[in-house]
Amino acid sequence: MASTNDLKNGMVLNLDNGLWSVVEFQHVKPGKGPAFVRTKLKHVLSGKVVDKTFNAGTKVETANVDKRGMQFSYKDGEQFVFMDTDTYEQTFIGPEVVGDAAKYLLEGFEALVAVHDGAPLYIELPASVELVISHTEPGLQGDRSTGGSKPATLETGAEIQVPLFITTGEKIKVDTRDGSYLGRVNK
Repeated sequence: MASTNDLKNGMVLNLDNGLWSVVEFQHVKPGKGPAFVRTKLKHVLSGKVVDKTFNAGTKVETANVDKRGMQFSYKDGEQFVFMDTDTYEQTFIGPEVVGDAAKYLLEGFEALVAVHDGAPLYIELPASVELVISHTEPGLQGDRSTGGSKPATLETGAEIQVPLFITTGEKIKVDTRDGSYLGRVNK
């Protein structure tokens, strides 16, 4: 149990028979009446975001969520196999838990896996990853660095939009949160 005065971003609460992660919180002390805490909570499994207000000092149940550094080993059918970098233990994680992170996973990639009561909840990738373009159409004569974009397929199979001057075989940096192109990587 913790008090609403102790809330921090990223803290996981056990409310209404579900796990909710604190995205934002704000202590409000109006001129009249008691203080309260306004929060924005994200459901850990579904990703649904809700606003919830608590009276200041209210006790809330915290969930023990362990974030472990794991390395993606390989895909076994539908399951993704991760290896704990401390214990070398292998964990099988289903595609519903991996979600969109699957678009940016290559063998050997490091990720944070959030675990609660032995069950993986979600996967947190670094903000950006470096991947090679496996295929993209060649740019047209007169293409400039600003202006248009074209589709490109990454080595993981994901498709993103890149500037016209990018060619097949180039290594680029990709934002894992929204799949946007961030720039070339110097070899």
